[in-house]
Amino acid sequence: MYISRREALAGAAALSALVAAGGPARAQAKFFRIGTGGTGGTYYPIGGIIANAISNDKVNASAVATNGSVANVNAIAGGNAESGFSQADVASWAYTGTGIWEGRPKIEELRAIANLYPETVHVVARKGLGAKSIADLKGKRISIDEPGSGSLVNAREILAAYGIRQGDYRAENLKPGPAIDKIKDGGLDAFFFTGGYPFGALTELAATHSFELLAIDGPQAAALKSKFGFFADDTIPDGAYKDIKGVKSIAVGAQWVTTSKMDDDLVYEVTKGLWGDKARSALDTGHAKGKEIKRATALTGLGIPLHKGAERFYKEAGLLKT
Repeated sequence: MYISRREALAGAAALSALVAAGGPARAQAKFFRIGTGGTGGTYYPIGGIIANAISNDKVNASAVATNGSVANVNAIAGGNAESGFSQADVASWAYTGTGIWEGRPKIEELRAIANLYPETVHVVARKGLGAKSIADLKGKRISIDEPGSGSLVNAREILAAYGIRQGDYRAENLKPGPAIDKIKDGGLDAFFFTGGYPFGALTELAATHSFELLAIDGPQAAALKSKFGFFADDTIPDGAYKDIKGVKSIAVGAQWVTTSKMDDDLVYEVTKGLWGDKARSALDTGHAKGKEIKRATALTGLGIPLHKGAERFYKEAGLLKT
């Protein structure tokens, strides 16, 4: 079909006007990074689901792989991330300057967006190791995760509860993926990971290699819960990983945190997006742990204050008294 020069110029002008009209709308979307964890864990896929679901003409969210809770809190405090996931214990310690943050400056600007789901401590032992209890890991080769991760903090606390101190075992600092590779070839006896079950890398391991989960229960679990109020009883059920027997364990809450320096309206939109229909559908279908992220527990176990933008949403939703 022939198009005259006049028609072509008119069409180009209309297209330019359309692009110009759309430009400001896109420009208004504010970048919002979510620090997650290693790609083999639970933080990363959950962060990706949430980032995709809450992105719109006001928010441009993205999930970023990191070393986990401690690294995320440090990135937020340093202005290198707008938000991130953190275990409840790590966030509380950072805010109050206690625990692993003792002797360091408090991060008093740390704020909560939501409690997400319980993170279960996994103690994974090589099949044939013969370990019946965590106490049997003395002298063994154990990965306690990388520095900067909440898993490392928990691993040291749990080993100590079973009478195993630093120096009583051969420590390695590996993320779950590399730890699993060493379990496969016999180069590692056990590893710790704190995260929601089932987590992808361990699901893949169960499909090709058998392993054992060690329980955290009895007086040791009771002592840990008494000493650290953020720990709660939990269970990894039979079959959470193919053909692997379940065990009793403990868990901490996974929380989404940010800083008080973030714009109130932006955090309001982020919180609203988290609890919107699009995110609900994506969480229910995108990951086994997504179904446990519920409005009803959004404010459970928060050891730090809510961000004002999140607080506004929860008041409007009737979850907080005005």
